[in-house]
Amino acid sequence: MTTDEFELVAGREPGGRFEDYVQSLTHLRSRTLTALGFTLIPIFFILDFFMMPQALLGRFALYRLVATALVLAQYLIIRNTAPHRFSVCHGYVFSLIAAGMIALMTTDLSGFNSTYYAGLNLVMIAANMLLPWRAMHSAINCFLIIGLYVGLNLVFPGEEPVSQVALINNAYFLVSTAIISVAASTVRERLVHEEFQARSQLRAARDALWGDMATAKRIQTSLLPRVRQLPGYHVAATMLPAEEVGGDYYDVIETAEGELWVSIGDVSGHGVESGLIMMMTQTSIFTAVSNERALQPSRVLERVNGVLNENISRLGVDRYMSISAISLRGDELVFSGKHQDILVYRRALGVVEVVPTTGTWLGVLDDLRGRLRDEQLRVEDGDVVLLFTDGVTEATNAAGQMFGEKQLERALHDNACLDVETIVHNISREVQQHMDRLDDDLTLVALKRVSPQTRAMA
Repeated sequence: MTTDEFELVAGREPGGRFEDYVQSLTHLRSRTLTALGFTLIPIFFILDFFMMPQALLGRFALYRLVATALVLAQYLIIRNTAPHRFSVCHGYVFSLIAAGMIALMTTDLSGFNSTYYAGLNLVMIAANMLLPWRAMHSAINCFLIIGLYVGLNLVFPGEEPVSQVALINNAYFLVSTAIISVAASTVRERLVHEEFQARSQLRAARDALWGDMATAKRIQTSLLPRVRQLPGYHVAATMLPAEEVGGDYYDVIETAEGELWVSIGDVSGHGVESGLIMMMTQTSIFTAVSNERALQPSRVLERVNGVLNENISRLGVDRYMSISAISLRGDELVFSGKHQDILVYRRALGVVEVVPTTGTWLGVLDDLRGRLRDEQLRVEDGDVVLLFTDGVTEATNAAGQMFGEKQLERALHDNACLDVETIVHNISREVQQHMDRLDDDLTLVALKRVSPQTRAMA
């Protein structure tokens, strides 16, 4: 049984019972059986054309036409009905139609002397090998097929006397096929039950894993900052993970001493490991800026790098992280760390300024002392600072075109006069409308400088 069949059948199981599973699988396989029937029954007329007497071709064509129509009608019924406890009857109906056609043909030939009976073996094999029914059904089905053959030939006996050798030969092969079919059904019944149990356990494990993933995502999202205003700034952010747990990181911190920090980063890859490293980073930065006053961003990142290197080594994974740490000091931003460019909308000029970041990634070198520098960025009232991860600029549409930083600059310019929540919402929506699918985590953080005079007027 294929995985697609299992998912299709398992999705129909109201209570996950084995009986429901077998009914659904029987219904599905009956559709395959009848499709083979209305395809092969007319095709075998080609064999009749070369092997049978010309005088019988018209009658055989009629037999095959009627049988094909009946099997096609049965296929349409199966296709348009739901599985039920009588789905097993489709196997019997198909067998009687196909076996009845072949048995009638033997009566038109030489009865029990005809070798055309061999087609009955194909019917038994097809029905009993395809359908996952119990050995009892397989035995009854074989008995009906053989009984139909014997009955019709007794009612409509051929003109030639029955050859004892031919009769023994036919009976031997028909009964042997029936025994093999019943034996195969017995083995398959056990295998289907074992497969059902194994796949059910696998499915339960998968559901439990996804439940754990959902919990991890809930924990991760609960750690995201809820701050919407800082002294001198309005802040808004969004993060859309590509998987249940993302590797993007951002934080907005106001310490007990009143220091303001914003940070944004991106762990290589995504998934549980990247999400775990993201949470380590968040904890490390929060601990560093909360425990010591007046730290420079470069010094914060040096400490975080030491913690990450140790933990990444313990995890036994290969990860690194791009990150920028920003200290908000009134109308001056002090930042450090290699990440994406910082975009600043200058309200006075009506333009977007691109501020590159420098340094090195975290998790690459054991010691970052001397490799990071702190840089200053002045912002005026109404200026908007936009931070983002590469999932934004590298969002790709169906034609393979990236959203790109130029388009992000244009989107910031078009929305900069709005409040920060609307700025983030509109840019995020535009990126999602552009992309064909979410291949990477997507994070945006916007800060709008608000002077004390503006806050007083508001």
